[in-house]
Amino acid sequence: MNSGLRSLARRLHLGRLTYLLWHKPRSLIAQSRRAGGPIHQWRNYRGERQMLKAAGGLPTSVNPLLPAPEIVFLTGRRFWHQTAFCLFTLQQSSGHIFRVAIHDDGSLEEPQIARLRTLFPAAQIHRRVDNDARIAHLLPPDRFPTIHGERRRSFPNFLKLTDVHAGRSGWRLVLDSDMLFFRRPDFLLHWLQAPDRPLHLVDVGNAYGYPLSAMSALAGSPVPSRVNVGFCGLNSTAIDWEKLEYWARTLLEQYGSHYYLEQALSAMLFAAQPCAVAPPDDYRVMPTEKECLTPTAVLHHYVDTAKRGYFRHAWRYALDRFVR
Repeated sequence: MNSGLRSLARRLHLGRLTYLLWHKPRSLIAQSRRAGGPIHQWRNYRGERQMLKAAGGLPTSVNPLLPAPEIVFLTGRRFWHQTAFCLFTLQQSSGHIFRVAIHDDGSLEEPQIARLRTLFPAAQIHRRVDNDARIAHLLPPDRFPTIHGERRRSFPNFLKLTDVHAGRSGWRLVLDSDMLFFRRPDFLLHWLQAPDRPLHLVDVGNAYGYPLSAMSALAGSPVPSRVNVGFCGLNSTAIDWEKLEYWARTLLEQYGSHYYLEQALSAMLFAAQPCAVAPPDDYRVMPTEKECLTPTAVLHHYVDTAKRGYFRHAWRYALDRFVR
């Protein structure tokens, strides 16, 4: 191992310890406060357990296949039921089934895989071990050490870039699992029919983890504000992996690791080009609990404090709307 790789390994090891001993405990405390304290956390947990049970009984869609770009999810043992609800509500609200790829974050187990295959028989499921070998071949670790370092982190968001897009061509739409559709997503369906520019949601604020000025300087053009990649349409062919490696390495060296690195890099890919930006009133990031009780939007993305309304109310509303 050369000195550069040894240095990177030491930084990754130190970063892991720092995350476990400092950042993770602080994050758990802050998360409890945002949720309203332990009692509200327990109510959220109970609601999610009921959601998990309901996911296993969702009906299989028999809608016609829409010839459109591949829709992709990254999921795992703790999130498969959210993936199921998101995809189910998308297909029910749009009246179509889609070409779907589900990527394992490394934690999917056979019972969840079997259930997803039953619910979505047209979907392809890619195991993490297979993706690891494929990405190592396509993006050799000695040339892309930062990318491989990020793929090994405990928060697997970086896989939404590498595992989905490396070695692929054409447009893809990546959806986060913690979303629900309630009405026909015409804006999204229009993009899927003829994608010609990147697609993203509008966030409630800048959630990049890095200074916007530094990101813009690296990208060579102003990076758009408030990009949220709850859904993110990208042309796999257009991604410059050498540039992405450089951007990631520079941000990590200057500012350290952050949970939102993948979102920051995606926003940098959007710099200096027109994007299809979802109307925020219809495609809502972090909806209020009132909105979760009686949804008026096309889509909700349940980030941060919106988890309360998601686990207690919104999935039940979706189930009543599309099943009962």
